[in-house]
Amino acid sequence: MERWAEFSAATKLDGIGVSEIIRIGAQARALVAKGHDVIMLNAGEPDFPTPDNIKLAGINAILTNQTRYTALDGTLALKAAIRRKFLRENGLDFADDEISVGAGAKQVLFNILMATLNPGDEVIVPLPCWTSYLDMIKLAGGVPVCVSCPEDAGFRLSADALRAAITERTRWLLLNSPSNPTGAIYSSAHLHALGAVLRDACRVGVIADDIYEHVRYSDVPFATMAAVCPDLRPRVVIVNGVSKAYSMTGWRIGYVAAPAQMIAAMAVVQSQCSSNPCSISQAAAIEALDGPQDSVRAHCRDFQQRRDMIVDLLNSIPDIRCTLPDGAFYAFADVRTLLARPSVIGQGITDDMALCQFFLNECHVAVVPGSCFGAPGYMRLSYASSESMIALSLARMKAGVERLLAQ
Repeated sequence: MERWAEFSAATKLDGIGVSEIIRIGAQARALVAKGHDVIMLNAGEPDFPTPDNIKLAGINAILTNQTRYTALDGTLALKAAIRRKFLRENGLDFADDEISVGAGAKQVLFNILMATLNPGDEVIVPLPCWTSYLDMIKLAGGVPVCVSCPEDAGFRLSADALRAAITERTRWLLLNSPSNPTGAIYSSAHLHALGAVLRDACRVGVIADDIYEHVRYSDVPFATMAAVCPDLRPRVVIVNGVSKAYSMTGWRIGYVAAPAQMIAAMAVVQSQCSSNPCSISQAAAIEALDGPQDSVRAHCRDFQQRRDMIVDLLNSIPDIRCTLPDGAFYAFADVRTLLARPSVIGQGITDDMALCQFFLNECHVAVVPGSCFGAPGYMRLSYASSESMIALSLARMKAGVERLLAQ
């Protein structure tokens, strides 16, 4: 009998690994297991508990036996709540067959790409970007076309850069606003400019990742492409979820609004992958969307205070510079000057990856290198943590940098 051959991963996984953010988290937890006091500023997870009214809705769903399979891509009750959200907050009216619900916004994004990309199709991705975008595109058979958006341009894609990136193979532009990792926001004016380019590229659609919609630090109304450029709406897909705004990361509910034909194609993907999202989480998500929004506003105010604090502390560290982000809950700090110092280079720290490893191993603070987001020379710090933890972590990092520069 022939023996089982050694395991060999599928070639589609070549060059694709576990998310760097997850890897750094695993390293940090390993240090904690050895007794080290590690502060984790690597994860994009609010530290606030899920609001009580939402938790009670989930408990009630259990007590009333809402524990069976639901419709493949979301209950009609949750779809109705999502429709009300879009109408109330974005001025967009969708039908039930234009809404899909998945196990988190990440699954929804994956469903979109799997349902729409043919081999070789291109997706334009402004850099810096969330780490998973590029690998998800590759797994779906597409080709990410990365366009660097420098800090002096506000980390935003310009109309000229978009025009230069479009080819006959371009299928999507993927926009994240507010952005992970930079916190950059695309205003109505920015979206109008990009929309003017897209009108001449009829095959190109827009995936609007709006997951941080409610974490913004200005009274300027939120802008999303389908509302700003209504003539482009038939080729705009809006991704959102309850994880960030309602501190529901573990509940795993994301949703999407898109043309009905695309929703149907996404349902095929989800039917062969996970089937319906958790019934209990869906009931809780209805309460999140329809219930009181006081906690959302309160959490945003707290995030803003933390943002101001962490940026001030970062700018007090020699050779580190950080501008105020407009949204999300990440500080994206420029460490290029620090990395150019001879005393730092002399200790083998020549890039942002090595610097972040130094902060983890020597300062016991977990942060994410900018290279993970396509922006070498930067680092991302999540301020979804208490002010006391932020103050302690930045004090450790400042002491570590001062030791490096004193060598």
